[in-house]
Amino acid sequence: MDHRTLGRTGIKVSPFCLGAMMFGAMGNKDHDDSIAVIHRALDAGINFIDTADVYSAGESEEIVGKALKGRRDDVVLATKFHGSMGKDPNAKGNSRRWIAREVENSLRRLQTDYIDLYQVHRPDPATDIDETLGALSDLVHQGKIRVLGSSTFPAHEIVEAQWVAERRSRERFLCEQPPYSIFVRRIEADVLPVCQKYGMGVIPWSPLAGGWLAGKYRRGTEMPTTGRAARMPARYDYDRPENQRKLDALEALDKVASDAGMPLIHLALAFVTSHPAVSAAIIGPRTLEQLEGQLGAMELTLDDETLDRIDEIVPPGTNLNAADGGYQPPSLTSAWRRRRGARAAG
Repeated sequence: MDHRTLGRTGIKVSPFCLGAMMFGAMGNKDHDDSIAVIHRALDAGINFIDTADVYSAGESEEIVGKALKGRRDDVVLATKFHGSMGKDPNAKGNSRRWIAREVENSLRRLQTDYIDLYQVHRPDPATDIDETLGALSDLVHQGKIRVLGSSTFPAHEIVEAQWVAERRSRERFLCEQPPYSIFVRRIEADVLPVCQKYGMGVIPWSPLAGGWLAGKYRRGTEMPTTGRAARMPARYDYDRPENQRKLDALEALDKVASDAGMPLIHLALAFVTSHPAVSAAIIGPRTLEQLEGQLGAMELTLDDETLDRIDEIVPPGTNLNAADGGYQPPSLTSAWRRRRGARAAG
């Protein structure tokens, strides 16, 4: 297997990173079964695992910790913080107070004394980025984390974090984890070029577009109403025009995959790993069967003709559905922030 370097960190990682979001209450509730999936991934050559504190309220980290007993030093281990971990209003976000507390919780759950890649799960408008970088820098100096990264940060916030790190002599983000797939390509216009400019690794999440590119959803099938579809109806409601565009694109992509001699799921994964900015694509199987169905794409490459045909179906730099972008800044989600000027003038 050809390993890739995670940005300019010098850390070598497999083309696929095993995402652990589906291990625990959010997905596979059987710990032994989840551990078997992790062990199969490691045996297949995957040396990179990504989880987060918020996945099943820490249960995912606990499962990963149990699975890595005796194999920890052979694995590049990543986790994240930011999401709410309880009723305490301070048990979330990107503050120094929370980072110092939550890293200890993650280390305990993961049964390790260091984290290879510790990531800020989302931006936090309430916290100065220097506060966050300062706390993370201290953890690097203490040996508790090796590399710090961001996840689902807009391009301008990635740039700001780089500038702050330089001005304040902080450790800088060396990796970004954005959403990226054939259906979610907006980051090609800004995030990916910025990451390349600053030598950051990129480990995209949801390369199968939340299951759309895994063959689960097709025109003529019953519209999904459970699981992710229940939590995020805007992304799965067939009646929405943006999701109708997905259904149209799937029919065209089936033909592209067939002509390339591979199933659609392999085409989708190889598309993500084909981008020169990408270090590893995060796959998130819930079962051994799902993992086996994805492993075959780990060393595939797509030729220029196939990539050009994909570009014709979904133009570069575009998202078919804006709801798939992963993060909306308060300037868009808050009507008050958009309209207070007009109200004041009135």
